[in-house]
This record gives sequence, C-alpha cells and structure tokens, in this order.
Amino acid sequence: MTVKDRTLADTIYLFLAALFITSLVVSNLIFQKFFLWQPIELSLFDIPLFELSVGILPYPITFLITDLISEIYGKKKANQVVIAGILASFFSMAIVLLAEAVPASNNSPINDSTFEAVFALSPLAVLASMLAYLFAQFIDIRLYHFWKERTQGRMLWLRNNFSTFSSQFIDTFTVVLLLCVFEVLPWTLFWGLVFSGFIFKILIALIDTPFLYLFVGLFRKRFQLAPNEEIQ
Repeated sequence: MTVKDRTLADTIYLFLAALFITSLVVSNLIFQKFFLWQPIELSLFDIPLFELSVGILPYPITFLITDLISEIYGKKKANQVVIAGILASFFSMAIVLLAEAVPASNNSPINDSTFEAVFALSPLAVLASMLAYLFAQFIDIRLYHFWKERTQGRMLWLRNNFSTFSSQFIDTFTVVLLLCVFEVLPWTLFWGLVFSGFIFKILIALIDTPFLYLFVGLFRKRFQLAPNEEIQ
C-alpha cells in the first residue's frame, strides 16, 4: 500500500470512529424520550410493542460501523473504537453532572428544574447502558471474526447478521434489565421494551446489510484488497 493510500485509509478510519462516538454519546443523551412506532397495532402481555426510546435510533449506526471496521481494518481497530466510545460516553456524563451542579442564573432560559428533568436520570441510565453495550459490542466483534474465519471471508451477510442479532439481544435485554433494577423504568415495561427493541434492531440490521456490502465493495476496490484481506 502506498503512503497516499495509507493516509487515506487512516483518514477514513478517523471519520468512521468520529461517527461511531457521536452516535453513541448522542444516544445516551436523548434516551429519556420514548415514541410509539406501530405500522400495525401489536401488544405483548397487554403492553404495546414498539414503544421505543429515541436513543435506539443512532445505535444501529454503531453496529454497522464496527462491522465495517472489523471487515476492513480488523478486530483490534474495532475494539479500539468501542473503548474510545465508552470513554467518550463517561466523559460526556461527567460534563452533564458538572453542568447540573452549577446553579442556573436568573437570566438563564433553562432553569435548574427543567435541566434536571431532562438529565437527572442520565448517570444511572448511562451506567446501565454502558455495561450492556460494552458486553454486547465485544461479543459482536468476536462473533463477527469467528464467522469470518469459518467462512474464509465469504458470506458477508452471515457474519453481519448473526453477530448483530446475538449482540443486540444481549444489549437490549441487559440494558432494560439494569434500568428496571435501578428503578429508572417500571418492571411492567420490561418484556415489552425488550422485544420491541430487539425486533426493531433486527429489522435495521437486515436493512443495513446491503449498505455493508456496498461500503465493503468500495473499500476493497479502492485499496485493492482480497476477499479476506484487512488493512494492516
């Protein structure tokens, strides 16, 4: 690989990492708003399905990016992005806590009570989310490379979807469980939120598979990579 190609590959990796970290941090800041997404009316145990946190919207982007980085840059680079995203999330929460501790002035358009209503639950919720997310992302990356080695670089759709399905279920189940344990959410919503979140993530994972094929194809063509080759 030429110096020019190496510089381009490093620049693309930097932008992918930035998108990943931004998506992760934003999802933890906006999660307290819920919306009802029901093409048809469905319920489970008398709980409406597809009542979802808006924080779920950026999450599929993070799994697409880690799969793309895993495929092109390898397991080590994918793990580095995950760790950087987690550190960024905790750092952002430290800033939120500091902002919450500083009293609002009389001329502030947002008073203390409004600010606390939006951000007061963030530390516990982010802790729950990060524990679940850390576990799920490392499983996703490990399963992705397990299937990549087994298929010798073939069947991209298999490793993309199988790794994401497994890790997304673990992530969804664990984060909702911890949110209920920490009494951020009532237990009555547990199964509805677990199944709604998991089904939604599966649908998004299926939708993003063609995009993964497109981006992987563009990378391999631009950097002249063999089907199972990674940028070292």
